[in-house]
Amino acid sequence: MNSLNKPYSLIVFDWDGTLIDSIEQITTSLQIASQIVCGENITEEAARSVIGLGLKEAIERLHPDKSQSLINQIADTYRHHYLHENKVPAPLFDGVTEMLDELFNKGFTLAIATGKSRVGLDHSLTEYPVSHYFTTTRCAGENQSKPHPEMLLSILEDTQTNAAHALMIGDSEHDLMMAKNANVDAVAVTHGAHTADRLMAHKPLLCLTKVADLPSFL
Repeated sequence: MNSLNKPYSLIVFDWDGTLIDSIEQITTSLQIASQIVCGENITEEAARSVIGLGLKEAIERLHPDKSQSLINQIADTYRHHYLHENKVPAPLFDGVTEMLDELFNKGFTLAIATGKSRVGLDHSLTEYPVSHYFTTTRCAGENQSKPHPEMLLSILEDTQTNAAHALMIGDSEHDLMMAKNANVDAVAVTHGAHTADRLMAHKPLLCLTKVADLPSFL
């Protein structure tokens, strides 16, 4: 396989749809919250399109005509359903643990930049023994939502890494746009929220069908 031919030292991963197969879990919670609060049926396609944004920004995009009070009600309902009632499984993608172990042992600094809230990410990380691989994590709510570069810029500062030596890995156009806004190279993966055509429109270095293939390119 071809190498990326650049001395990357920091690899920043999105979480949902990139390392964990959670797209159906998120879309069902968005659909149920919208139905309960305002009686509207959100299509799976619409729900997938906003994955990667912060929760408030995602709901505002799905319901641009709704008041802030209703947006907050939908968000609260989403959080409750996602954390306590959603039974859709969300496993790590095949080979993710082995990939993280390989990259970690080769000396890469690993981080997460996600549209999840801190509560949501911490809840998810408790299910899988991978948190020790990540030097730092950034979540929506603590930082501005993707595609704003704040999460990546904060990670770069925290790890004392130049943008030229960082690589963002994500499954949505929001990840790729954030990387571009931070002057960070990006690799797309197609087993998450957005299609290969949609991702390639943002000109990532590579478009992988499996995130676990990443070490082969590094």
